[in-house]
Amino acid sequence: MKPVLIRGGRVIDPGNIDKIADILVDKGKIVAVESVAAGGCASLFDKYPDVDQINAQGKIVTPGLIDMHVHFREPGHEYKETIQSGCTAAAHGGFTAVCTMPNTSPVNDDQKTTEFVLRQAQKAKSARVCPVAAISKGMEGRSLCDYEILKRAGAVAVSDDGFPVVNSYLMRRALEDASRAGLLVMAHSEDLALASGGAMNEGPTAVRMGLPGIPNAAESITVMRDIALCELTRAPLHIMHVSTRESVRALQNAKDRGVPVTAETAPHYFILTDEAVEKYGTRAKMNPPLRSSVDRQAVRDGLSDGTIDVIATDHAPHSIVEKQAPFTRAPNGIIGLETSLGLSLKLVQDGLIGIKTLITLMSVNPARILGLENGLAVGSRADITMIDIEKSFTVNADHFQSQGRNTPFDGWTLKGRAVMTMVGGKIVFQDPVDKR
Repeated sequence: MKPVLIRGGRVIDPGNIDKIADILVDKGKIVAVESVAAGGCASLFDKYPDVDQINAQGKIVTPGLIDMHVHFREPGHEYKETIQSGCTAAAHGGFTAVCTMPNTSPVNDDQKTTEFVLRQAQKAKSARVCPVAAISKGMEGRSLCDYEILKRAGAVAVSDDGFPVVNSYLMRRALEDASRAGLLVMAHSEDLALASGGAMNEGPTAVRMGLPGIPNAAESITVMRDIALCELTRAPLHIMHVSTRESVRALQNAKDRGVPVTAETAPHYFILTDEAVEKYGTRAKMNPPLRSSVDRQAVRDGLSDGTIDVIATDHAPHSIVEKQAPFTRAPNGIIGLETSLGLSLKLVQDGLIGIKTLITLMSVNPARILGLENGLAVGSRADITMIDIEKSFTVNADHFQSQGRNTPFDGWTLKGRAVMTMVGGKIVFQDPVDKR
């Protein structure tokens, strides 16, 4: 296989590089990064003419995007999503790596299931999969998994996502044991008693629609508890899918005290509010639910000031039939891998953050938090995303690579998308229009 030369893009690796440059990739690694001389002379092409070329002029070239939170339904619910379809969707969205949640059937709580996920990912030959195993056996919140074995099998973190660890003593032990094993705890922070019976955010929209509400406190109370346990143990903790202003405030205060906590949110929490439920129905149903405009602004501010470290998708595919159930019975979740970048670029277009901050939120920080290799330095693994921030497109869920169609963003026009995704030096997605 010939070396690949990515020519003339704006190469951005926040904190390290921001310049018009060529990148030479060979044998899965970045072997050269060299500025393009004034006038557009391709210096690396002069040195290495026998290469496959990718024209990156007018594009942004970044370290591969990483999604810390996806649900690929294999094993057990392949009719919703397989690891193959999920990885292909990820690559089309610009993601070179994804972290798969353990709420499969069987639950990923042992070596055998973790290794199965990794084997299926190898077969997919697309985006990398970093398995997140369960905190507790069967995700039942009763006894802890063997974290040393899970780490050796290839897990990068543990989570009971979809369920909180209700027992505070068990959560403390999870933080301590996972930290010793070198695994990150990713917390689904929810007070089940407060959320019980709720279907959407508690507020005026729920009243108008006659739907039972879920108060902000159902999230924030448990966020505060999990932060307290993180402060007690000094073990790293990652708070998932932050949606409320109270949670953002608690995270900000914790970080000011030096607590080793990080957090993520998803595009739907900084784009939509609970009023979207009236228009989109079950396509706008997720857990935690869409919140008020005040909460949305708090999440946006948290991304801007660094309180929230990561943009993840919480990609959660369901069948059309399941989402057609009455609102209170329909499953929670929307898909997001193929819309995340376009939606997140709205933060840049609105002037809330710069492009470097967006790359940090979607690539640099996820890699740092998980301890994954990342970056565009010479010698680094060639996991690379190329983005055309001027390219507008209309979301068409029927054309998604994901098996899921459950998105409220179908029909939206977005500006900016990935046009090339490279994993280990291999192009796993390239927009046909941009091929040269």
